[in-house]
Amino acid sequence: MAKDHNKNISKLIENLLQEIGEDPTREGLVKTPERVAKSWAYFSRGYSQDLVDVVNNAIFHEASKDMIVVRDVEFFSLCEHHLLPFFGKAHVGYIPNGKVIGLSKIPRIIDMFARRFQVQERLTHQVADAIHDVLKTNGVAVVMEGRHMCMQMRGVEKQNSLATTSTMLGRFRDSVRTRNEFMYLINRPNI
Repeated sequence: MAKDHNKNISKLIENLLQEIGEDPTREGLVKTPERVAKSWAYFSRGYSQDLVDVVNNAIFHEASKDMIVVRDVEFFSLCEHHLLPFFGKAHVGYIPNGKVIGLSKIPRIIDMFARRFQVQERLTHQVADAIHDVLKTNGVAVVMEGRHMCMQMRGVEKQNSLATTSTMLGRFRDSVRTRNEFMYLINRPNI
């Protein structure tokens, strides 16, 4: 199936090149449709992933009740409105309720949702909800900062714009002190 899928995308790209006035048989473009098809398979691989497989049983019983933060996780995605990239950093914190997750699983969860057509607002909520769902946490906080090519390359053409979205669940939503601690931790200088 993947082979047919890539073949169909390759043909679409070849047609696109012709429609914009290019010659897909030109030396520099001959293999472009195949390369683009492989890229799209990678960009959209989140559609074929699910949370259970991504987490892969990396949940461990732990008595810790203190905040855990993973920050500066690089992400990229494709804006569902223009199919243009947006990218940036995600910061995730949670307060365990008897279970913790392997730290590498947090970036994998972010990637699973980011590798789908997205809006940053939804992506932020999906990451928070997924972490809460698998751990039944006492709270989850996710802040994402993204640069959107649909704003930088076209439209308003504001190259230095940055979109920030946040989702706060549980104690992060209910406690100003908890939320402030998270915000302090994600904004401190790197070590």
